[in-house]
Amino acid sequence: MTSTPVNAQQTAPPPPPPAEITYSGPHGVNPLAAASFRRMCGQIPSVLGRIARLSWRADRRAVQLLVGCQLVTGVSAAVLLTATARAMVPVLGAGSAGERLRGALPALLVVAVAAALARAAGAVSSYAERRVTPRLTTETDSALVEAVCRVEAVAYAEEGFADRREAAEMGVTRTHVMVTDAQRFVSAVIRMVTAGGVLSVLNPLLLPLLLLAVLPAGAGAVLSARVDYEIHYANVADRNVRGMMRWWATESRYSDEVRANSMTDYLVYWYRALSDRCDRRSLAAAPRTLRIALLSAVAGGVFLLATWGALAWLAVSGRIDLAVAATAVIAVQTTLAALSQVVVGAAAVFHTSLYLGDMQSFLDGAAARAPRRGPRRLAAPVDEIRLEEVGYQYPGKDKPAVDGVSLTLRRGQILAIVGANGSGKSTLTRLLTGVYLPDKGTVSWNGTDLSGVDPATVWAHTGLVPQIFAQWPLRVRENVTLGQPRTHDDAPVWEAVDAVGLRDAVEDLPAGLDTLLARDLWGGTELSGGQWQRIACSRALYRRPELLILDEPTSQMDPRGEHQIFEQIKAIAADRITLVVTHRLENTRIADHIIVMEHGRITEQGRYDELAHGGGTFAELLALSQDR
Repeated sequence: MTSTPVNAQQTAPPPPPPAEITYSGPHGVNPLAAASFRRMCGQIPSVLGRIARLSWRADRRAVQLLVGCQLVTGVSAAVLLTATARAMVPVLGAGSAGERLRGALPALLVVAVAAALARAAGAVSSYAERRVTPRLTTETDSALVEAVCRVEAVAYAEEGFADRREAAEMGVTRTHVMVTDAQRFVSAVIRMVTAGGVLSVLNPLLLPLLLLAVLPAGAGAVLSARVDYEIHYANVADRNVRGMMRWWATESRYSDEVRANSMTDYLVYWYRALSDRCDRRSLAAAPRTLRIALLSAVAGGVFLLATWGALAWLAVSGRIDLAVAATAVIAVQTTLAALSQVVVGAAAVFHTSLYLGDMQSFLDGAAARAPRRGPRRLAAPVDEIRLEEVGYQYPGKDKPAVDGVSLTLRRGQILAIVGANGSGKSTLTRLLTGVYLPDKGTVSWNGTDLSGVDPATVWAHTGLVPQIFAQWPLRVRENVTLGQPRTHDDAPVWEAVDAVGLRDAVEDLPAGLDTLLARDLWGGTELSGGQWQRIACSRALYRRPELLILDEPTSQMDPRGEHQIFEQIKAIAADRITLVVTHRLENTRIADHIIVMEHGRITEQGRYDELAHGGGTFAELLALSQDR
């Protein structure tokens, strides 16, 4: 045994930092980079309209309550200020305190009623917000999930797709507060208009001064929101990668690998380094936001001082009565508070507009990328699938993954596909199922080109066991049927479980078919890798598909399980087209026909015995697999 020298440990290189991710093209440009301040402010009405439409679809009654409450708030504010002005005349007039109070009492009662109505309207609007917000958040979140699930699968390979999706997630997050922001903004606008109207009646000079006092704060808030979004946009890629790595590093199913391979220190370093990079961008923007805040505060303070000075001059010079001056003070305070809330609300609505814009842009793009291939429908049985000079190249790649492949599959036939990693096997299965459409050539089922067929009718006849399959946190029953039960009886489920030799394991689970397969959830349990693979096979068999595709279906199984799966494949082959992708060449003995793929092309094909003694790539790979 040898030991590692101490000096070798001391000279070990430091861990590499996370890679910088930069994008080019239309999705690598900040949409605000060329937007003017006027254009940004002009987005607010359209955003309010969008929020209103979304809210209306979610809960019409709640929206009606919100609108009614805003009207009550505005009327109450106008009545309150008008009644205050009337109350000030006797309060500041001649006579004893009792006489002045009695004279002001009717107006004060109106003030009390108006204030009570405003508070009641606030309570009801809060109730309405609580009604509409959860439904709105659920609706937008569900729309995003559906859009991602329904988009053409090729979109996943497009540059920036994942980051646009992450930006859209921020839009979903903002829906939790956008109704509140919009409601507060509209309410503040109504109070501002009401108070400003009263103030302009008292003395028109005060209103423009107040507007000048608040406008710098509004400009500052919008500019600060722009800076915040710039940082958000710059951090999208890093946040996306960090989120994925956080899941992989903390997920229990990968905990053994993380610990046994001494990954913890580097993963923690990597996560901190990426977080620090995001923080540096945020901290670099702090001086900009400070300058914006200071300049807007100074400008607003100067104009506010001018407003109070003008009011004092009007009162001292006798240009307005003392009672009017007192009312003007209250109106100024009310207008100033409403203007401040308008500024804050407008900034919040503008901020929301940026993220909603990302979300809507992604949803629109996803809708445009949803499969629209034609109205034709496929029906069982599927007797023949034909590929004619099919080629496919992934976006951004220099070479095609599948190039000039012609192939015919017939009902009752088992086809095996073998080849080295990256030879195009999995891409070929995606083309066969219509998940991808070829760039050239045609893929047809029963003589019908898939480019003109509703893909849902194709996938209804497909059963796929992918090489990387999902381990759904559902009960055993739902993992087999995955939401597509054929009957209320569990007999078909047990039939699929029996087909993969999993009955004993399922019966040993705490609740049988009702056992939750998620160790991290309360009451859940976990399966072994081979058992999970059997669940994936049972899911495909349960569907009784016309086309059954198994991509390395037994890679995690023991020999007994592997034998049972391939025996089942042979037993049911007569009723369907079966395709097996495998690196275990001995398993291809069950196939009626074998094709060997290299660099996206079919280089050999035939039966097992022919290829095993043909001296080609298949024979070479078979010899290597037996040289142990």
